[in-house]
Amino acid sequence: MNKDKRILPIIILVLVLLVGGAGFLYGRLSSGYSPQQLQVQGGEQVPAAGVSPTTQSGAGAEESGEEEASETGEENVQAPDFTVYDADGNAVKLSDFFGKPIVLNFWASWCGPCQSEMPDFNEAWGKLGEDVQFLMVNMTDGSRETVDSASAFIAEKAYGFPVFYDTGMDAAMTYSVYSLPSTYFIGADGSAVAKATGAIDAETLQTGIDMIYSEE
Repeated sequence: MNKDKRILPIIILVLVLLVGGAGFLYGRLSSGYSPQQLQVQGGEQVPAAGVSPTTQSGAGAEESGEEEASETGEENVQAPDFTVYDADGNAVKLSDFFGKPIVLNFWASWCGPCQSEMPDFNEAWGKLGEDVQFLMVNMTDGSRETVDSASAFIAEKAYGFPVFYDTGMDAAMTYSVYSLPSTYFIGADGSAVAKATGAIDAETLQTGIDMIYSEE
């Protein structure tokens, strides 16, 4: 009996240490990522304006340089195709828009961070909509979000960017979208260039657009 009493506090202590250690590890792993950064193809993160990249030195820097050189030699990864629907129910594929740089955004009307970034997307579309294709893909699950509720939100806000509805969840599954909003920057040749998870500001949006589009 006394032995059992001694073992119980030890078990509790071990559990506390395990939980605390897991929390510390999660914090260390997630602290290097900010929604204001773009993750480019190959895993490198590009800070938005005003954010300084982490400086590396010594052997770590050499290893990083070797990795970057290796990634630079890789072929461009083609953005996976999918089918969504316009407000009239017509099927539209991502590949239909290849030939222009593409800003692909996944959103929902109930998503607060999505709402916060939409004015910047609408403003960018107003300036570059003829040269850069904006695809604002609504996560239309048919219950929490419907075509009617999403369309009403867009009409209320008077947004003009092109909106498409992922009623079949093809786009969401193809891109494994687990967090809203998520934004992808795709080159005119259909290559996946960069992505951002979470709400981004106007500067970050412009940084992504600059990666796929040049006015020259």
